[in-house]
Amino acid sequence: MYAIRNWLSRLGPGIITAALVFGPSKMTITSRLGAEYGYRLTWIIVVAIFFMISFTNMGARIGATASASLLTLIRQKWGGVVSIAIGAGIFLVTASFQAGNAIGLGISLGESTHTKPNNWILLFTALSISLLFFRSFYSVLEKLMMALVGLMLFAFGSTLFMAKPSASSILGGLVPSLPDGSIGLVIAFIASCFSIVGAVYQSYLERERRRIHPGGAGKSSGTTGILILGVMSAVVLICAASVLHPQQIKVTNAAGMAKALEPLYGEYASVLFYLGLFGASFSSLVGNATVGGSLLGDALGWGDGFRDTKVKWLIAAVMVTGATVAILFGKLPLEMIVLAQSITIFLVPFIGFALLAIANDRSIMGDQVNSQSQRIIGFLGLLLVTSLAVFNFYELFLK
Repeated sequence: MYAIRNWLSRLGPGIITAALVFGPSKMTITSRLGAEYGYRLTWIIVVAIFFMISFTNMGARIGATASASLLTLIRQKWGGVVSIAIGAGIFLVTASFQAGNAIGLGISLGESTHTKPNNWILLFTALSISLLFFRSFYSVLEKLMMALVGLMLFAFGSTLFMAKPSASSILGGLVPSLPDGSIGLVIAFIASCFSIVGAVYQSYLERERRRIHPGGAGKSSGTTGILILGVMSAVVLICAASVLHPQQIKVTNAAGMAKALEPLYGEYASVLFYLGLFGASFSSLVGNATVGGSLLGDALGWGDGFRDTKVKWLIAAVMVTGATVAILFGKLPLEMIVLAQSITIFLVPFIGFALLAIANDRSIMGDQVNSQSQRIIGFLGLLLVTSLAVFNFYELFLK
């Protein structure tokens, strides 16, 4: 029993990162890939997961090895202004996108129970805030995310079984190709799945894990959690390719897949998918807020862990912002999307550079410093996110 608990403890940070990355917006993008292009873009999941594993494990090693938190290390290397700019930028991005998580949660429960979504948004936002004030929030978060990931795997796996996809088509989709008109969705998927902010947050989760389980907890790795992220992404894409693409059904939101399943496989199938959407939405509702609140709190010198009261109130502020926007507007306003995209364009490449620079610094990392192969992969990953940022800048401001 102790060995199982120890293994789950090591798995925890990676599972949390996977759960917070796999939100309703990610489900929408992935469903659209399958609905519009069939199995042909399955290969991009492999690319995104490959780089995400590399950067997530860098974050885990920094959290396990460094004597200070990541933003503290950034403050020491480049100054307080840079640290605060990163913390504040991440806070604004998470607050901007939080409404999408709240809306996804409301839709999943409202549609499946034929009730008003806003009531569910209020209920689960209040529940999420109450979780912050448990004595050990990290332990609660770890257990909650594992349960929600398990729910998603069950829901999406059952849907996949009913969809009966073509094995040969799936294998064919692993051969790289770019169908006409797909570049925008490909970039959106890679940017959402290869999450530099998620990799940074891994370092904080690892520090917190070691505080809760000091000594004997073993070496943590984000690999398993991120592989699960890849499996969930692949299952949603394959389901969409099997069910939606042959009928040329367009997807405008994550609930579209559930509605399309009902005529073919009955209400049970749509409820299953709504359960998966609930898991994705609730995990991101909590996880996204903890990222924004804890990193801003660290940047301001208010603490780098979940035990600090000021950090908890910052996390709650992200949750309240998302719920308020969701209830008032019923959708994520265009202005907030533009704000989040603008901040991300300028922020993510620098965060990736900072993460890689610290992981390459032997004076900080000791024998856990990046190997030569890890440096090369890190450089290629940084080149990829910078290219995405340049493309998004062109699309947003110059086109």
